[in-house]
Amino acid sequence: MKINFEYHEVAGSQRLEAFVTERLNKLETKYDSIIGGDVYFKKQNSTNPELGKICSVRLSIPGSTIFAESSSASFEASVAKVITELRTQLQKRKEKLKAH
Repeated sequence: MKINFEYHEVAGSQRLEAFVTERLNKLETKYDSIIGGDVYFKKQNSTNPELGKICSVRLSIPGSTIFAESSSASFEASVAKVITELRTQLQKRKEKLKAH
């Protein structure tokens, strides 16, 4: 799977990229229809300390794309929430395809 990383108002991080790549590769082993992914990291000024570091992921799969976004106090927490949401969407899609 090819993964593209984009940073908006955030410095690039090899550690963060490795973390996301590991998580997405685990998804790919379970859902083999994933072609590629685009990962976006951005900061948002927020008065709430629990928000502000946003991770967005768009996965390309045959026929469509799946998108998830989360805002948390850290990028790692945002990534974890996004991966959970993507896993749910992929599972629903897999069940839908089995039904046909």
